[in-house]
Amino acid sequence: MLSSASLPLGGIDLSYRDSGPAVHPVPVILVHGMGGDGRTWDPFVRALRSRGRRVVTVDLRGHGRSGRAPSYLFEEFASDLVELCDELGFSQVDLVGHSLGGHATTIVAQERPALVRRLVVEEAPLPLRTGDDEQTLARRLPSPVELWHALTSLVRSPRAVIAFDRSMTAPALDQFRSPDERWWSRVELIEAPVLVLRGGPTGMVDPQRLDAMTAMLSDVVVHEFSCGHSIHRDRYREFEAVVLPFLLGA
Repeated sequence: MLSSASLPLGGIDLSYRDSGPAVHPVPVILVHGMGGDGRTWDPFVRALRSRGRRVVTVDLRGHGRSGRAPSYLFEEFASDLVELCDELGFSQVDLVGHSLGGHATTIVAQERPALVRRLVVEEAPLPLRTGDDEQTLARRLPSPVELWHALTSLVRSPRAVIAFDRSMTAPALDQFRSPDERWWSRVELIEAPVLVLRGGPTGMVDPQRLDAMTAMLSDVVVHEFSCGHSIHRDRYREFEAVVLPFLLGA
């Protein structure tokens, strides 16, 4: 059973759930995508706990039980995660992030390389570089899988859908549509082994930018799926089979 708590971070109350002390010394922090909350990870939480890992799931600002915020910059999502680690006394963590949460974890790994032991980035849209075409996710229609996921989200997680601060949607898309040279200039600062999960042609990870990112990392593996954007929900068994060995490695 995970215990729920909140901390006043970044001017808001950030909600999280914590499984408490475990055999393995490095906690795993699971970070959901935009419009979700920490409960999206419940099956994976059980898998990690059964293998002796301490697990923390967080509700990002403007999501779930966390407070709404006056702004939703990507750097602020990342800062919230760093502050949470500091408040909980974590000197090193494994980070797993989906979509917006995955992008936030890459910023954490750039800002605090020594904090991150292993990094899993699931279907996080990669920032534009100067001269790139507009971000694919901002101009294409959803795939049938993503439409089905969106239509069933209210049934699966009504609390997450209702609690989500929709005012962040426009600024998030604006940030993804704008070149972010600072992010690209800091990719090489990531020290942790990285596992990137791409959902295939109907996902939101641009293959050219993915190639550019992986070329800048010293230890990275890319695993391709064919289910679209929500791998850990729509292909959970495949997700677990790939991610668990990566996180359980020495």
